[in-house]
Amino acid sequence: MSPANVASLSHLELASMIRSSGYFNQKAKKLKAFANHVVTRHAGKLESMFNQPTKQLRRELLSIYGVGEETADDIILYAALQHTFVVDNYTRRILKRMQMLPNPETYENIRSMFLHALPRKVKVYQEFHALFVQLAQHVCLKRRPLCLECPLQRYCPTGSGEIGVTDHQYS
Repeated sequence: MSPANVASLSHLELASMIRSSGYFNQKAKKLKAFANHVVTRHAGKLESMFNQPTKQLRRELLSIYGVGEETADDIILYAALQHTFVVDNYTRRILKRMQMLPNPETYENIRSMFLHALPRKVKVYQEFHALFVQLAQHVCLKRRPLCLECPLQRYCPTGSGEIGVTDHQYS
């Protein structure tokens, strides 16, 4: 479905199409804002939007209603195929348990940590993000991490028993 098609749908039509995703009314409003932006600023062509330098694209995405830092970086990394790092709750959970969160613990400080540490390659950023997601979903679980199964156990203060799992802030 093209941005022009999404923009042309009524809110109710779009909401009913994405109903199974949860929070469908808010998501429909945000999807329409994004689609309208692409239609208005880029003649409905995502390629036009994605051909910008990364910093410029990120600024533009963040200016759209409903697009926050994580969503902007998801779009940049996976749709525009440009280098950036996506910081999500899985990443935060693992870094917190490994006592590797920067101070202050802001989205940008965490993202910068990866941008400076990893080779500047889209595939590397995608792979690292995917590995964080897999580890958090299958091993470093929110309430009961499976530390004995974790490939990072020997490096992790939580897994090695130096600290306990007391903070369930990150889902």
